[in-house]
Amino acid sequence: MAVVDVTPLREVPGFRWLFFGFFFVQAGRQLTVVAVPYQVFEITGSTLAVGLLGLAQLIPLLLLSVLGGAMADAIDRRKILVLSPIVLALTSAGLMWNALLDTPLVWPLFVLSALNAGVSAVDGPARQAMVPGLVGRALLPSALALSQTLTNVAKAAFPALGGLLIAIAGLPATFAAETAFFLIATVFMRGLPVISVKGGGRRIEMSSIIEGFKYLKNMRLIQAAMLMDLNAMVFGMPTALFPAMGTGVFGGDAFTVGLLYAAPGAGALLGALTSGWVTSIRRQGRAVVLAVVGWGIAIAVFGFSSSLVLGLSMLALAGAADVVSAIFRGTIIQLTTPDELRGRVSSMHMAVVAGGPRLGDLEAGVVAALTSVRISVISGGLACVLGALGVAKWAPAFVRYQPVAESDEGPAEE
Repeated sequence: MAVVDVTPLREVPGFRWLFFGFFFVQAGRQLTVVAVPYQVFEITGSTLAVGLLGLAQLIPLLLLSVLGGAMADAIDRRKILVLSPIVLALTSAGLMWNALLDTPLVWPLFVLSALNAGVSAVDGPARQAMVPGLVGRALLPSALALSQTLTNVAKAAFPALGGLLIAIAGLPATFAAETAFFLIATVFMRGLPVISVKGGGRRIEMSSIIEGFKYLKNMRLIQAAMLMDLNAMVFGMPTALFPAMGTGVFGGDAFTVGLLYAAPGAGALLGALTSGWVTSIRRQGRAVVLAVVGWGIAIAVFGFSSSLVLGLSMLALAGAADVVSAIFRGTIIQLTTPDELRGRVSSMHMAVVAGGPRLGDLEAGVVAALTSVRISVISGGLACVLGALGVAKWAPAFVRYQPVAESDEGPAEE
């Protein structure tokens, strides 16, 4: 079957609540992804300032990620997922207030974006760690494919919607829409069941955090999966340059910028919707390597393009490659990690997934400031290809990885 497998949605009520709640969280975040960098660029006219926005988000993300993982292994993961969207709604309300000022300030954009990133470092590990317990081992690849479908529906639709809202209704209305989405997400998350941590939860303390790092230190397989993603996001994720590319290279406006942000999500959505084949792939590590190489090549071609259609097509192709990588990386990490450590390992994975693009923003902004926008994009794509091949050489067991056949644990009791 080529289309995405919806069995987890059909058979596991708890996963349905998580799925739709996370959709509205992602919808709000994707509006933020366009609106905040656009406003920073509008106020400062600097690609470097947009790149520094990524650095501002990276610091709290890294600081809170280890705490978020320890929390996910110690307390009710449902509580974390209910409270997080409320905090996100407050950050969006603050962004709306700033946008309504006669002269909007730059510093609230950095502070509130940093807070938003910190929340993702807390709720991400809880959500990722909760999925295997909800759906069981056999349904996990399908559940991750559905999560990728959801994420990329949001990434495909809402950046373009954000650009359109900015162009038609303005930034305050866009931030108001974000606030509404986060509040709706809270309603759905309240329907989640309580699932106890297998093996017993740990207290939130330094020894618990150290235990997670010690486990990761001895697992080159998981390290390689994380390094593959970090490589792609740092070198092959030039989103900080989209405002300059959209308005400068392609000669467009805010809507054009929104299309650039939406294109990778549109490609990833197509990849996720046709992901029914993923359950038949045994050499999952090799699939990740090929996907990341494909991503880098597509980004390099995007950097060369002067046609908006070609540029959007390459970004969509990159997104399709990324979703394949994400499905298999997530499956490898979650099935390799015991449940009592999933929160902490997921937090480290989350730090890579969410922190990589912030480092990528900084890298792209600095290189563009020193050279040009095009050189920054092209060099990043080529570096992504070389990095993927380097990780594959460093961890040949990752390339050869095949999941061990084990009996299905079944979905969680409702």
